[in-house]
Amino acid sequence: MSLNVSVAADEPIVDPGAPASSDRRGFEWSRVIGPAAVLVIFVALWHYMHSDGMRRFFDKPGFLLPAPETVINDAFLNTLARGKLFTGLGWTTLVALTGLLITIVVGVSLAVMMAQAKWVERSTYPYLVALQAIPILSIVPVINSVFGGGISSRLFVCVMISIFPIVTNTLFGLTSADVGQHDLFTLRGASRRTRLFKLQLPSAMPAIFTGFRISAGLSVIGAVVGEQFFRKGSKPGIGIVMENYRQKGIYPQTYGGLILAAALGIAMFLVFGWISKRVVGHWHESARKTT
Repeated sequence: MSLNVSVAADEPIVDPGAPASSDRRGFEWSRVIGPAAVLVIFVALWHYMHSDGMRRFFDKPGFLLPAPETVINDAFLNTLARGKLFTGLGWTTLVALTGLLITIVVGVSLAVMMAQAKWVERSTYPYLVALQAIPILSIVPVINSVFGGGISSRLFVCVMISIFPIVTNTLFGLTSADVGQHDLFTLRGASRRTRLFKLQLPSAMPAIFTGFRISAGLSVIGAVVGEQFFRKGSKPGIGIVMENYRQKGIYPQTYGGLILAAALGIAMFLVFGWISKRVVGHWHESARKTT
């Protein structure tokens, strides 16, 4: 009898007639109100910089930063400019996705090898850090001589910029599995392969997808940066279209391309966040806390 009472005391008391908690509704509203408020402040600041701020703070004419409505009219409502920008965005998306796929395969494979053999981690990790720290501009001649000036060079830049978060997050997840579970696998005589696929990889999924989300945005940066330096052998992406407009002094379309590139990066980040929730959001504690 006392056991039943203690169990009942531990259970939360819920009034069936009580209204639903407002915490969830408030949280959902904050997802809309917060970004909307930041957007309003950003647009207001943009207007101010166009009308007066550029001249006051930087001694530059306002046309170098067109007003938001000018960007919308000239870049997105103008049929010719819209066609060029969205066509370039399509090619940039293809390069970014291809580079990200290569990065995922290479990065996860390298992290698994580093987690399985400590000497691999000690041998390769310093070079990964060095690769992350090298400015792209300084090795453009090397990339151009090895890969040429086409899409291969752009893909290499994508991988170079976006591989570090995937390797580090995957390695962290693989080496952070519960010690007690490791001991249990040892007691059962599990092989290294079984331990990897049954324990380490499932435990590392949240960290792995965090790396994917970060690298998804970086791959867009890599694609656009690669287009700035390597223009041969493929269709012009959004980076090339933006640079062509900038060289002609057509700034509304330049900023329109910048907005599209930023939107692509945000979209890829959100897509991988959605995939992460579908994969690990129903069973892993860390994923449930963030939803």
